[in-house]
Amino acid sequence: MVHTVTAISLVSLVTLGYLSWNMVRPLVGDSLSLQHGANATAERDDINTITAIANSTSYSTSNSCTTNTTSTNASSTSCTSTNTSSSYSPSSAGVPVSSRGPALANPRSSTPRPHIVFILADDQGYHDVGYHGAEIRTRALDRLSAQGVRLENYYVQPVCTPTRSQLLSGRYQIHTGLQHSIIRPRQPSCLPLHLPTLPERLRDAGYATHMVGKWHLGFCRPECLPTRRGFDSFLGSLAGSGDHFTHEACDGPAACGLDLRTGERVARAHGGRYSTEMYAARAVRLVEEHDAARGPLFLYVAFQAVHTPLQVPPRYTERYRRIANQARRRYAGMLSCLDEAVHNITEALHRRGLYNNSVLVYSSDNGGQPLSGGSNWPLRGRKGTYWEGGVRALGFVHSPLLRLKGRVSHALVHVSDWFPTLLALAGVGADATTADPSSPALDGHDVWRALSEGAPSPRTEILHNIDPLYNRARGGSRAAGHGLWNTGVQAALRQGDWKILTGDPGYGDWVPPQTWPAFRGSWWALERAAPAWSGGGGGGVGGGRGGVVEPQTLWLFNLSADPFERYDVSARHPDVVRRLLGRLAEYARGAVPVRFPADDSRAHPALQGGVWGPWLLPRDGGARRGGEGQPGGGGGSGVVSGSAAAAAAGGRSLAATVAYCRLCKLRSYLRKLRAGRTAAPSRS
Repeated sequence: MVHTVTAISLVSLVTLGYLSWNMVRPLVGDSLSLQHGANATAERDDINTITAIANSTSYSTSNSCTTNTTSTNASSTSCTSTNTSSSYSPSSAGVPVSSRGPALANPRSSTPRPHIVFILADDQGYHDVGYHGAEIRTRALDRLSAQGVRLENYYVQPVCTPTRSQLLSGRYQIHTGLQHSIIRPRQPSCLPLHLPTLPERLRDAGYATHMVGKWHLGFCRPECLPTRRGFDSFLGSLAGSGDHFTHEACDGPAACGLDLRTGERVARAHGGRYSTEMYAARAVRLVEEHDAARGPLFLYVAFQAVHTPLQVPPRYTERYRRIANQARRRYAGMLSCLDEAVHNITEALHRRGLYNNSVLVYSSDNGGQPLSGGSNWPLRGRKGTYWEGGVRALGFVHSPLLRLKGRVSHALVHVSDWFPTLLALAGVGADATTADPSSPALDGHDVWRALSEGAPSPRTEILHNIDPLYNRARGGSRAAGHGLWNTGVQAALRQGDWKILTGDPGYGDWVPPQTWPAFRGSWWALERAAPAWSGGGGGGVGGGRGGVVEPQTLWLFNLSADPFERYDVSARHPDVVRRLLGRLAEYARGAVPVRFPADDSRAHPALQGGVWGPWLLPRDGGARRGGEGQPGGGGGSGVVSGSAAAAAAGGRSLAATVAYCRLCKLRSYLRKLRAGRTAAPSRS
């Protein structure tokens, strides 16, 4: 019955014309041709075919790619691009840039140390870029990546906080205590204060360091804020998501407040400005005001787009009227606006004369959300899962300093690698990356030679995560893990071409771009009820005895032969399973305790003047010796600050607080009306 339902679903989709043959082929044609024991080289050619798609753009850009080698860690595809770009004439906003001392020579060359721009997109799916075949126009991303190095074996984490923590610390979650979920707005937790951050090390080396956009690494105390973690300036939000126009964020329907700061001050003057345009204008201003004679620039731009809510100025959705699905149409508009923002930043580098000595890195923070317009096609899974669609990311490096440009790299790279790689480019040695002897060793690798010269990657494995707090999968046991590992524990590890998953990896299906109208009983709901496509999907495997769904808590895939994770080969390779389970056990023995405290009611915005911000005062004796940001530190204790203290002293009830905060969304809507704008795009 399950197979019949699935077949009907596919046939109806193709018949109605919702999927083109080019969209269906990776799911049906290619997957049917994949057989157990297929030749790895041939399958790698299939990957190259998918990843080397390059669309011409309206910048008069033409891209072409040809495969040069097929080595797992050093394979690359060459691309050529010609470009005649135009300017978007961005507006400016911001404050004067602080200065630094004279630039020091880069040990890798005779040139000064490079300016570094790191752009992080939020929830951009693997499929959602022009050069991966998306219907969304990403002219700047296509052009910049074609002229640089496209990363097609690049991994991040399944959700926001873990990716950002590993980017800025160079360490796995098991070494920061952030193994579980994200940092919620009311949790007394943040990125461990005893760990050095990328901007701290760069600032110590003479860089001007600036951040624009989404922080999402905790803010319970002032020491946790971006300006206390190495950034000279900050304009952005502290929590994980919020309204793109009013900049108000909610942690549940009754806890809403303004979430926008300039430095450590609440920024109330930006209501009505669309977040992507506001952040791009700020980044452009920082570039234009930077004095290169006083030192190099590090600019970290963490856009809020394309994270929900799906909001964008209507002019960006007009070009996608042909997309019938409203969520996908709005998502496409948000991504086009983001693409324009990236173009504006790179044009500013040119105008300021910084471009020729710059390195620009572009990355998504996790997989896309199919129900919110995103797509990871043809990969399996979505944001929040450990399938490839949750952790394999878009990424590229664009720089005149690259020795080999215009190519696609299959070198294994992880988000934690940017920490040592960028520090090495800045001339900061490995011995300077740890300020505290108790800090764990770096998990990241310096991958610059792999990116710039096509050398083999020094990375051979990735610990995606071990989360002991996630719900134990039914049916998991140590016996099922060969006595080495409890397979009920959520964990994922990549070693060479092998990937092992245990516990519940999250919902695992293959979801094409949702371009057709959504309707009750759509194929997404139908496929959720039919997990038998490949023997797996979030803790169960269809097609068991008598049609009963049997729990599955261990999977093994050869990603070189099976990049879409269709064939679990754990039964055929017990030796590989034992080796990887043993490696998981080894990682677990070196893990720090999970840091996931309960919400603190004192963090409620109604007790903080209607805004999100620190609610605990600094600890005595300095932040780096313990506290919310350090694994094993105290939690939930501390002095209540400001209006929270007054409310507590006056006995203000939580019920009154909740009633007060229900007005937040109404106030937000009224402000938008007064501003003559609406956060929702037109119903085109």
